[in-house]
Amino acid sequence: MFYVQRDAQGQLVRVEATAYAEATETLPADNHEIQAWFAHEVVETSLKQLKQSDLEMIRVLDDLIQVLTQKGVIRVTDLPPAAQAKLMDRTQAREALGGLSQLIDDDETGLI
Repeated sequence: MFYVQRDAQGQLVRVEATAYAEATETLPADNHEIQAWFAHEVVETSLKQLKQSDLEMIRVLDDLIQVLTQKGVIRVTDLPPAAQAKLMDRTQAREALGGLSQLIDDDETGLI
């Protein structure tokens, strides 16, 4: 059984397993609205995790591109003009913040 609160349009705005003061009704766990509520919550959590992962991967790719260019494997000019401009902007921003050494925490470990 779940305790729920609805908005003026009758939509669920809060669902809890324990009673709370603002709860206006209870619904069984197999209710379609409860199932939809938790399915939506799972999707939202997954999207947040992917977004955080994307931000972390940007840093990895940025570092990888810098290493490859420093070793002469690729040249920045091999990349499309839009990518070159973005890399230049990021390089300038990173240099203003003290370079690559500031981006990885001391307690982080990894393959690179």
